[in-house]
Amino acid sequence: MSHSSTGLAAARHVSARPSVTVVGGGVIGLAIAWCAARDGSPVRLVDAEEPAASWVAGGMLAPIAEAWPGEEELLELGAASLARWPDFAAELTAASGLPSGLRTEGTLVAGVDGADRADLDRLAEHLASVGREVSRIDGRAARRLEPSLGPAVRRGLEVPGDLAVDNRIALAALRAAATNVGVEFVADRVLRVRPGEVDFADSALRSDIVVIAAGAHSGALHPALDGRIRPVKGEVLRLRARGSALPPPSRTVRGPVHGRQVYLVPRDEGGLVVGATQYDVGFDTDVTVGGVRDLMNAAERLVPGIAEYQLVEADAGLRPGTHDNLPLLGELEPGVLVATGHHRNGFLLAPLTAEAIVAALSGREPPPVVRAAAPGRAVETGGRPCRS
Repeated sequence: MSHSSTGLAAARHVSARPSVTVVGGGVIGLAIAWCAARDGSPVRLVDAEEPAASWVAGGMLAPIAEAWPGEEELLELGAASLARWPDFAAELTAASGLPSGLRTEGTLVAGVDGADRADLDRLAEHLASVGREVSRIDGRAARRLEPSLGPAVRRGLEVPGDLAVDNRIALAALRAAATNVGVEFVADRVLRVRPGEVDFADSALRSDIVVIAAGAHSGALHPALDGRIRPVKGEVLRLRARGSALPPPSRTVRGPVHGRQVYLVPRDEGGLVVGATQYDVGFDTDVTVGGVRDLMNAAERLVPGIAEYQLVEADAGLRPGTHDNLPLLGELEPGVLVATGHHRNGFLLAPLTAEAIVAALSGREPPPVVRAAAPGRAVETGGRPCRS
């Protein structure tokens, strides 16, 4: 198979922007491709498969509810990207002619037993220590907000600013927006990335700059990423309320439940996404009986009525993890940029990531908050364990 570069070369005659090849068709790759082409660059996007991690994702935009002591830079990065989401969603709808999937109902963090309630108190205290306040409420107040919550819920944190997005609606809109601004899509498997070049089994593509945005598979594409990106498996369930069942929550509900994190993210027409397990097990994407059981047990403690829901889908994706849970954003070497390692924050960080990469393509300074995610930062040995 050959991949002609004639189209990009011709486009260079009428564009002052560099020609770009984006490797990876998930939310990060699509957002970069769309924004780079909108900025005037001729863009190709290369991906051999469906974007599994993005297709499976819950779509939470929740930097506050997911804050963790010691990860203050990640919190600031997430908060900065969340602030961009309303404008990003409006521009996406205008560019694609499709809904963006953004949901603005907010997030409720729920706690069941004493240990879980203590976790919520620690989260609230940590957030207060970094200047971010949340509202602590009791179980009755939580059930007034979300009547589907069960009696086991004894404590809650109301986080109205943490949003969500329907991942599949957003992916369709991003692909349409990218197509509308002239992004060319190439279906092939990239074996290696060099400065200004991507290599396939029997051919190559050349452009001024290559952007590696291949999620958990990024580590195999460039020597500087070897060992720095690891796959983190996550199993996710998709449910739908049947006619006789209570409707799902109107906002995202998440918790620790007996120490196990679970989230329930509503979708239109009675849909509900339940996730997610986390395992460091390499590139295994099998859905296990134990994973489904654990998710359902935890979710039912928060919303007992889901036992009557239809199980529509059980799937697993591979999140790209890094040693410090921060992504890698910026230049690897001249002619090669990287945008990967977003772990479970791909949708949250998509607007800020696209902005930073487009700035790098045009020689502009990225937003200062992105400096914490520089690819050249110190690398620890091994990976930080998954939080669960």
